[in-house]
Amino acid sequence: MKELSLNILDIAKNSVKAGAKLCTVEITEDRETLDLKISDDGCGMKEEFVKNVTDPFCTTRTTRAVGLGIPLLKLEAEQTGGSFSITSRHESEYPDDHGTVTEAKFYKNHIDMTPLGDIISSVATLVQGSPEIDFLFIHRLPGGEVRLDTRELREVLGDDVPLDLPDVLVWIKENLRGQYDELNAKE
Repeated sequence: MKELSLNILDIAKNSVKAGAKLCTVEITEDRETLDLKISDDGCGMKEEFVKNVTDPFCTTRTTRAVGLGIPLLKLEAEQTGGSFSITSRHESEYPDDHGTVTEAKFYKNHIDMTPLGDIISSVATLVQGSPEIDFLFIHRLPGGEVRLDTRELREVLGDDVPLDLPDVLVWIKENLRGQYDELNAKE
């Protein structure tokens, strides 16, 4: 993919399909590395499927015989000298503590480093596409962090205001952009 934010969008949509009630996207950056962690409380995957999930021909999709999101993320991380891991606990074996955690480490100075891209739009797209699910987004940078927690939005807005309303989505984008601008002003 051309930018990591699209990988994040793709993998978080897997969380949605897995029935997650909460999907967490964490990005931690320093001068040398970018660490990505996407976790959810969805149904999880059985051990045999996890072993094959990085194979592009291993997919649950019925519309095509390939699934490229996870294999591409693994490739992109490893091309920079980084690493990739995925762990999952299936609800049939862990009824009270199931879900999936996908992690990737990238070395930012490597020539093959994929740019982060438009993470603000990816986060807003996740909320717009699945307003019934909660998303926690945290981007830790050397100067501070950018954060959005839809559970906090729900507390403020109440149950009568869906998160996919245009005004809410505009606020989400403007809020995230403002947090990034504030961090950039500190540098």
